[in-house]
Amino acid sequence: MSEIHVIDQPDRDPDGIENTDGSASVLPFPPRKTSGGGEPLAPGEAAPGEWEAELPDDRPDDGSETNEGDPVDPPRHIYPPSIAEVIEAKDKARRPVLPDWLTNAKQRAAVVRWAMHHYRTTTLYHLVRTPVYSAKLLAYAPRGGWRWFAAAGRWVSDAEGLPVRLKAVADEDAGEYLRLSRQRDARVKLRGIIAALASFMGLGAALAMWVLAPSWLLAVATLAVTGALGWTGTPADRPLIDMARVKFRHRKLTSDIVSRAFLAAGLTKADQGIAFPQPIRQDGDGWRVVVDLPYGKTFAEAVKKRDALASGIDVAETQVFLDKDETSSRRVSMWVANRDPLAVKVGKTPLLGATRVNFWKPFPWGRDERGNEVAISMLWLSLLVGAVPRQGKTFSARTIALAAALDPYVRLYVFDGKASADWRNFAKVAHRIGFGTVTQNGLDPVMHLVNSLQELKADVEDRYHRLSQLPVHICPEGKLTEDIARDKRYNMPLVLFVVDEVQEYLMHPVHGKTILELLVFLARVAPAVGVSVMTATQKPDDTACPSVLRDQHQARFALRVGAYQVSETILGAGSYGEGLDASRLLKSHKGVGLLKGMTDDAGIVRTYLADGRDAETILIRAQALREDGGTLSGDAAGEVPTDAALATVLDDIAAVIGRGEAKLWSETIVDRLAEHRPEVYGEWSALEGRAKADQVAAVLKPHGISTGQIARRIDGKQVNKRGILRADLLAAITERDKKRSAS
Repeated sequence: MSEIHVIDQPDRDPDGIENTDGSASVLPFPPRKTSGGGEPLAPGEAAPGEWEAELPDDRPDDGSETNEGDPVDPPRHIYPPSIAEVIEAKDKARRPVLPDWLTNAKQRAAVVRWAMHHYRTTTLYHLVRTPVYSAKLLAYAPRGGWRWFAAAGRWVSDAEGLPVRLKAVADEDAGEYLRLSRQRDARVKLRGIIAALASFMGLGAALAMWVLAPSWLLAVATLAVTGALGWTGTPADRPLIDMARVKFRHRKLTSDIVSRAFLAAGLTKADQGIAFPQPIRQDGDGWRVVVDLPYGKTFAEAVKKRDALASGIDVAETQVFLDKDETSSRRVSMWVANRDPLAVKVGKTPLLGATRVNFWKPFPWGRDERGNEVAISMLWLSLLVGAVPRQGKTFSARTIALAAALDPYVRLYVFDGKASADWRNFAKVAHRIGFGTVTQNGLDPVMHLVNSLQELKADVEDRYHRLSQLPVHICPEGKLTEDIARDKRYNMPLVLFVVDEVQEYLMHPVHGKTILELLVFLARVAPAVGVSVMTATQKPDDTACPSVLRDQHQARFALRVGAYQVSETILGAGSYGEGLDASRLLKSHKGVGLLKGMTDDAGIVRTYLADGRDAETILIRAQALREDGGTLSGDAAGEVPTDAALATVLDDIAAVIGRGEAKLWSETIVDRLAEHRPEVYGEWSALEGRAKADQVAAVLKPHGISTGQIARRIDGKQVNKRGILRADLLAAITERDKKRSAS
């Protein structure tokens, strides 16, 4: 950089005029020379790699000098938190006065129902077995009498002192033996007198009762004595009374057991130990333990040692659940269940007893590991469901769609990539519905999906525009409200777009990329205007279900998967470090998964069950609701879609072939299709010649149309390229229309 020269002599201005006021002047920078001997730079221009800046004049306007050493950027003042914030933090740290089951009406009712059922069952169980218990008492009474008399004889004879006296004999300690013998004689004399008196009085009382007591009193006394003798004579390995319920293998947790578990897991050392900021307490059907690890140990390390902790406590790994505490990285909140809670079925969905559902409010979807009901809401988000086959993925997603069906103001789109029977009954209520990827009855389900996605995309864009123009008294914040969604004049109902086995559509050779782009758009943009997207897949990898789509889902639900990497793929990066690993679920945990993104806290959900028959019952009721409310529409109402919605690739090719063209090259067809419907076929135009021909052949093969060599003369030369005949195309369209008419 150029140097600044301060002259201690009278200054001169640039024109050589001497400054007489004695103040210093800043001399101008000498002109820069360009590298390589080029022309001088223009004022304000800098050579590559160089820059210039004017030095600001920091002198005050009044001519006074500034103090040296003043800080350029004074430190920020750190204000203490307000007293309200301190009180709020302390309120959050307070434990509730009463347990949840006493303050929550639903839990209180559940406890009462359980108690009534438990004690009623236990009482009936033992009443039925009363004759068996009586027979056992009679059989064990003689043994009990012998045990009683034998115990009395040992007491009278001072048998408990015999080992001490024998030791004195063995040691040849005459003095000790004599002392013990005198002590025994005194004891035996006193105890003999007591036994004689008790026998005399007892026998007299028995004779008096036999002569004077009424029969009922004799019967009661006989039963009491027989019961006492029978109880005394009961063998230790054969209890007298059977257990009305099976006791699960669990123990009361103590600080010693928990400390042993953390020590065995390597999370602490013998000389360090762990701290218990809260006492160990019962929490539902298990125990709640809060532990502070040694400094330097983290919750993430505890998550990785979950199996070792379970071994240290001597329970199964599926009984240990770790929760993160936001107040400290080394604090671990652990719930240890008395039994595996995930193997307990939660029963059928409450939707079977529901007349209708308000989809604007949370609805019951399942229960957590402690039996508390889990209610979810699909508003303003999209959901990704992933699992290995036959773990309840489809049933879990279908329960959400059933709840949406019971709200007659929710518009349903349902597409099933595997074309199973699981979603067939939704044809009663779905606005748009499709199954599989193979054309059936003249309808191409893949093209139907593409058209439905484009239809919904246009609707979403229109909703944003119309909501922004509604008056403030109708739409105060420019957002969709329940009143607007239920008002038919606005035609903006809530929408649930369901795609099961989405990988089948995303891997489609023709429309896969288009479907991906449209789903990404809807998952990213549509929830804000009331259009929720729910996709389910058994292959969440980047090939079958790319991350560009997965990352747009705000909520994730992962049932059992094969590895923790797959679990992270579904639940999102970093979920394993948070203790979320769906690979730890067992095969017996059907319908059980990890839910993340619905609320601030992630947790386990045991989803309610709705089998095929239950789903049909609910959908029949939903269909009646929509018919009464006049909201049955689209495919469910038998409405014929528009030409664009019904159009298949056959119609599009027919539209681009001229009337006078009997045959056409595949390359030409691709170029014309890209111009005709760029939103669908635009990507095809980027293919090369042979690739274009292969694309057309792959599209037309399911319709029975084959491509062949077609010769054309260009510039006097004959050129052969693959193409199709117009007659073959028209024949395929005619056959398709016949099937449509027949259906």
